[in-house]
Parts: sequence; C-alpha cells; structure tokens
Amino acid sequence: MSGYTHSEPFDIGLLPVGTLHRVYYEQYGRKDGKPVIFLHGGPGGCTSRKNTTYFDPAIYRVILLDQRGTGKSKPATELRENSTPDLVSDIEELRQHLSISKWHLIFGGSWGTTLALLYSQAYPQFVGSLILRGIFTASKSEVAWSRGPLGAANIFPEEWDAFQRYLPEYERHDMTAAYYKRLTSDDHTTKIAAAKEWNRWDLSIGELRIDEGGFKQLDDDAWSLAHALMEAHYSAHCFWLEDRQILKPENLAKIRHIPVTIIQGRYDMVCPPQTAWELHRSLPKSRLIWIPDAGHSAREPGTRLELIRACDENAVQDFDTRI
Repeated sequence: MSGYTHSEPFDIGLLPVGTLHRVYYEQYGRKDGKPVIFLHGGPGGCTSRKNTTYFDPAIYRVILLDQRGTGKSKPATELRENSTPDLVSDIEELRQHLSISKWHLIFGGSWGTTLALLYSQAYPQFVGSLILRGIFTASKSEVAWSRGPLGAANIFPEEWDAFQRYLPEYERHDMTAAYYKRLTSDDHTTKIAAAKEWNRWDLSIGELRIDEGGFKQLDDDAWSLAHALMEAHYSAHCFWLEDRQILKPENLAKIRHIPVTIIQGRYDMVCPPQTAWELHRSLPKSRLIWIPDAGHSAREPGTRLELIRACDENAVQDFDTRI
C-alpha cells in the first residue's frame, strides 16, 4: 500500500486570524468530498503536498493548514498571539471560512494530536472521527521524557550529552529556558546555532532506525529556526495548558462518543507510548494499533501503512453529520 497521489490544490488561501497572523491553507482532492483536516506536528512543523498521501482523492476533501508562524503562514516565526488556544481557535475559524458543517475526520500527528484532542473537546459537535499518530498531550511527564535526563536520554546518552554540552553547566537545570533564551536572542548567529542543536536532538530520537539523510534539514536555517523556536516557545510556556488537562475525566467525557484510531510506535522516544495506552483506556470508542517496529516518525513503513489503512476505513464510514 503505497499511498495516494494528489494533483495540484484546487484552492489555496491565507486566512486572517487575530490581529497579526494569516494562516496558510491548501485544499486537495474532491471539492464535495468528505472533509479532513491534517494537523502537523511541532510546534513548528508545517505541511506539504506529501501529507495528502493518506487520503483517497476520490473520496476526501483534504485541508492542509500551516499553524501560526510556520510554513507559508505570515508573519514567519511570529511569537506574539501564538499560543495553544490561538491554534485551536484557528481550526474552528477555518472550518467556518470553508463552510464545512462538520469535519468527517481530524488527522493529527504528534503535536497535531494535542490540537486534535483539544479542538474535539472544545467543539465535539463538529468532529466525526479522529486518527491520531504518536500521542502527545503536553503533560509534564511527557515533556520530561523527551527533554529530561531520565527518559529518551537514557536510550540515546551520547546525543543527550551533546545536547547538554552546548549549554554551560550552570544552565542545564532548565534546558528549555536556556535554549529559549538563545533562540530569542537579538544575535542571528546565536539563534541559528541554538536552533541546530535543539533540532539535532529531535532528529536523533525521531525514528527507530535513524535516517542520516534527515539531518540535512539542519542546513536549512529558516526551517531550523522556525522548528526550534516554536517548540521552545510552547514548551517554555507549558503549552498554555494545565498539567494533564486533556486527560482529565471531565474533558475526556466530552469526546467519548467520537470514534478514535490511535496509531503508536512501540519504541516512540519522542512521545512515550504510555500516554497512548492511557488515552485508549479512557475512550470507549477508540482502538489502539501498536506498530511493533517503529518509533515516532510517520515515515516508518509500519506506521505509514496503518495510517493509510485507517484513512481508507474511515473514508467509507458515514459519521453523523447532524450538528
């Protein structure tokens, strides 16, 4: 199962949101198809046409969205008015702008799962189904796993050592704050150097079998800065969420009726699999698909296969379109 090929987008746009931002979106596939929105990871990621590969263009109307300050959204790397509630609000504004009565499917990966869950809890009446890959709910324990000394650092000690050694020892007690200070420096050289080290750690733990070619992204200063700056910005502000907010019983109760497919790499070093298990146990209409030979990346063969299969299965479903 190789995935789907889409032609050029039938629509592109920049939607004004807040007082500063215009978020970029593209639409692919069938104009009158079942609407699906693809929520990218990060924070600090972006979309491209390759993200449409999961969705049958004969059935789906595919919407790709670059979050505030990322990709082709304007202005680039703008931190003002850039918070988790802002991004959730943007999804709803886009739905209204595109005259979509209800999402047939919200598809999110990594940080995209955070936004998908938060949006669904805020607007459950507009969500038909969810496909979530690499669950991240922005809890303190999840952040500690990927950016603390007792999680992924124990599996990749040499890469963690390099990530730490970039900073003076007296600042290593709060790695995010120390990197964020450099990423928001007035000195461009300082910002780019810090961004590359931040992203090098991310890339080092992103897949079960690391693709060395992926590190070529570090040569792209614009990508490096946007990705690292946004991740650090959100993490430094605790994602504007209470700890375990998404997993609180009263919030999970709001989405108990929504069919959810969770796809999780067994050896995910970025988003600990424990969270996927906990989410699955709390949602009666969820199913959890473990990928036994995968880490975090959607590119890993087993994960990619199950994502395409799940989207095909959802494509033939008729979720209640009544509001």
